[in-house]
Amino acid sequence: MNSIYWYAIAAFCEIGGCFAFWAWLRLGRSSLWVLPGLVSLSIFASALTQAEAAAAGRAYAAYGGVYIVASLLWLWVIEGIRPDRWDILGGIVCLTGMSIILFSPHPATE
Repeated sequence: MNSIYWYAIAAFCEIGGCFAFWAWLRLGRSSLWVLPGLVSLSIFASALTQAEAAAAGRAYAAYGGVYIVASLLWLWVIEGIRPDRWDILGGIVCLTGMSIILFSPHPATE
């Protein structure tokens, strides 16, 4: 369960960091938005390395489900667009996949 904590931090920081670039490049905000974006993306990368997985690819794959659900929460809370039933269904499917990857027994990595 420690991985879920780190995945949540990573998702918040990745989305926030990417949104800083979105704000600069798509919303016409100041280029100063890039600075907190870079800090946020650095924290994202550091947090993702804390996930309990023997292989980076498996950690990234499991993180994908958390990222998708966090993105839908961002859509709702920050952008004010309520996810529709298809968004919610997609999020459930992604979390199911993440759970299979993260919580299934895997043979020892060589």
